[in-house]
Amino acid sequence: MLLEVEKINFSYGKTRVLWDISLTVAPAEIVIIAGSNGAGKSTLLKTVVGLCKPVSGTIKFDGERIHGMPPFDLVARGLTLIPEGNRVFPHLSVSDNLELGGYLVKSKESKEEVLREVYQLFPDLYKKRNEPARTLSGGQRQMLAIGMGMMSRPKLLLIDEPSCGLSPLMLQYLLAMIKKLSEKGLSILLVEQNIRSALKIADRGYVLENGKIILGGTGEFLKTNAYVRKAYLGM
Repeated sequence: MLLEVEKINFSYGKTRVLWDISLTVAPAEIVIIAGSNGAGKSTLLKTVVGLCKPVSGTIKFDGERIHGMPPFDLVARGLTLIPEGNRVFPHLSVSDNLELGGYLVKSKESKEEVLREVYQLFPDLYKKRNEPARTLSGGQRQMLAIGMGMMSRPKLLLIDEPSCGLSPLMLQYLLAMIKKLSEKGLSILLVEQNIRSALKIADRGYVLENGKIILGGTGEFLKTNAYVRKAYLGM
């Protein structure tokens, strides 16, 4: 397994937010974490990338225990988080944003190669490469956020709520692009409230409620599970 999270617990002060969370992500696999607002999904991603320190449990990445490592170390090892809200640098150009995303990549040739891949995947970014990021639409900003994550040459990309503020059509496009990244060998851990759409590309998934994983299985299993269909798919 590329990522192994075992019995992670996390608290904000005296308030427990995550309870004995265990999950895995294999190479080139798309794994979704589904759940309602306040379930602990974003906190889980932040804990994996070192922004939140768990009170107990272990996290292994690429066979190595990463508990306690600083976030910039984890980015260098191939673990990159794209936070919710398409956070980009609005006053910088699209190309400068992407350049910043690859700040840890020392090889100019390697950086240019990934940049070509980003522009191939998202042609809109190439067309607007010299324009300030503030001029982009919400969907284009999300493309840019994903592109910035790609620039660090990750092995695992953690994406938090890419559907936030997007039209259904733009979400379908972005999910199709995420699927393409997986087909090229990139592993994806995706937090998404729109379970119906996310399950179309997921290999596996987990349902998180009140900080606890209550269900896990293949994408097909979750699509047909009676509880998921009633609670999240409106069936």
